[in-house]
Amino acid sequence: MCGRTPAEVSVYNFLDKLNISYERIDHAPAQTAEVCVEITEALSPATACKNLFLTNSKGDEFFLLVMRADKHFTGRIVAHQIGSTRLSFGAEDKLLRYLGTPSGSVSVMGLINDKNCTVQLLVDRDVYYSPYMRCHPCVNTSSLRLKTADVFLKFVPATGHSARVVEV
Repeated sequence: MCGRTPAEVSVYNFLDKLNISYERIDHAPAQTAEVCVEITEALSPATACKNLFLTNSKGDEFFLLVMRADKHFTGRIVAHQIGSTRLSFGAEDKLLRYLGTPSGSVSVMGLINDKNCTVQLLVDRDVYYSPYMRCHPCVNTSSLRLKTADVFLKFVPATGHSARVVEV
């Protein structure tokens, strides 16, 4: 795939291996509201997701929280549901080490890089039960629309992870 990063190509290869269909669009880096609106329109209907790389107060447990983009994250509410200490944003070096992506490109697709299953996946109930979801393929210049069931019932288990549903 000409012009694609190795990380992005590995996502497409993994999805293809699992027979998971997806729709992809390329766009400017998704760092402005205008670009996000364009992505939403192009991949409708799909739940727009915000992906947060989190750690507990000791910094010895890591989480990827996939939630609807229009929701506000409250760490203590999620921490209480999973029986964790205070949650805060994880360090960029840990994100790169475990999920292989910088902060602007993190998504559930990064789990293919977490071979030791160090990162625990948390999914907002509203995302988990939506028919389609949107995410980056480990780069923020492309976005995918996938069937949510394919992501959480095929893709995630194939990475060795499991999803824990939470209410955000």
